[in-house]
Amino acid sequence: MSDTNTTPYTLTGTTGPWEIVVGLEVHAQVTSKAKLFSSSDTSFGAEPNTQVSFVDAAMPGMLPVINSECVHQAVRTGMALGAKINNWSRFDRKNYFYADLPQGYQISQFQYPIVGEGEITVDLESGGTKTIGIERLHLEQDAGKSLHDQHPTRTYVDLNRSGVALMEIVSKPDMRSPEEAGAYVRKLRTILQYVGSCDGNMEEGSMRADVNVSVRKAGAEFGTRCEIKNVNSVRFVMAAIEVEARRQIEVIEDGGTIHQETRTYDNVKNETRSLRSKEDAHDYRYFPDPDLLPLELDEAFLADAQASLPELPDAKKHRLIHDLGVSDYNASVLITEKANADYFEELLSVCVKTQNKPAAELARSASNWVLSDLFGALNAQGKAITESPISPLAGAELLSLVADGTLSGRLGKEVFALMLETGKSASALVEERGLKQVSDTGAIEAVIAKVIADNPEQLAGYKAGKDKLFSFFVGQVMKAMAGKGNPAVVNDILKRMLG
Repeated sequence: MSDTNTTPYTLTGTTGPWEIVVGLEVHAQVTSKAKLFSSSDTSFGAEPNTQVSFVDAAMPGMLPVINSECVHQAVRTGMALGAKINNWSRFDRKNYFYADLPQGYQISQFQYPIVGEGEITVDLESGGTKTIGIERLHLEQDAGKSLHDQHPTRTYVDLNRSGVALMEIVSKPDMRSPEEAGAYVRKLRTILQYVGSCDGNMEEGSMRADVNVSVRKAGAEFGTRCEIKNVNSVRFVMAAIEVEARRQIEVIEDGGTIHQETRTYDNVKNETRSLRSKEDAHDYRYFPDPDLLPLELDEAFLADAQASLPELPDAKKHRLIHDLGVSDYNASVLITEKANADYFEELLSVCVKTQNKPAAELARSASNWVLSDLFGALNAQGKAITESPISPLAGAELLSLVADGTLSGRLGKEVFALMLETGKSASALVEERGLKQVSDTGAIEAVIAKVIADNPEQLAGYKAGKDKLFSFFVGQVMKAMAGKGNPAVVNDILKRMLG
């Protein structure tokens, strides 16, 4: 683990500063049209119990059959995390009772996971970076869902999620602040989206985190940890860590003892509450699943997985900065969401073709437009980049019209606003509303001559040495031309005619 952020994060109690220790277990739903051990559909939002096979419902005599696509996605994810891929792994039965677990056990991996140790390096908003270790990634099936709000005295069970493939990605206890944990979840989510192994939609439950929190005095042994289950947003992960750490500090400083337990986070009250005592591995009575053979991965399978990986976030960021000249800040923002990066890449590609210039000459201005103009407008409308009314092709056309002088910068912003409002292309709006920038020297000279003639006092002042009056004349000319005069041409001719 490396850390270039030299300022440690601490919480202060009555006995002085305390250090937080955090580890995360992220459950990511594997991108697959079928479940881990059955052919049932995995689409989100279906009617309860409509995507359940006999295997998912644990009917007698039903045997699981491994979904090879889920194995492929898990291996690709492990490779993207720089982790060790285990050629031999095994599925185990994790035994516990819960109403929405029809088998009475969960098929998971315990001693021999498909992916071993790896690491993620995250950028911190406070400055610096942090490298966080990955302990393991293993495949397991999800349980169903208990619905407690459908009836006043009964709990209903929806088994649509029963058997859905999950990757459980377990970090090492390397995080020391809510910020580091938030950065880790965001970076992990980004990697999963780039790989295509999980959509990262925390609101729909396809990615969620179990947060392990303990506190200690600096340099002391790890304290007793508590696990906060099923936290479904980065903001809540960070808030849950803060509030749980403060709770533990208060308990210890009041003379109490922290007991290992599972808790839940209430984001309305901003507090954690106890659910049950935390089980240890032996409580689950793990043993090899007798219905499934061990997974053995050959070199051809691994080579295919490696070859299928796309350009990953860190490599893309490096390319944007060092090859294309995009600023570090712009590159960091663009690569965070794959959809944002894809939009920018397509926009830049079209700009290169239409302006016939190298990408390195256009990337900085294109990234500035995406981040300031487009993102600003979309944020104001509460829209994501995938909902943008301006396609990369349409955006590139607008940028090209500004670049070739058809539109001034000010007119470009005006046309951009009209594109958002009407959905029309930049060229159509320029033609329809007569917004084309005027660069004709004869027309500009005629306007300047009239402005000079109409303002003799200002002319005299300028000739007397009041150079600031030049801006007055520029403003009058641009006003007379309704903002359509080419600024560079206007300035050149005005200097000549005033001189």
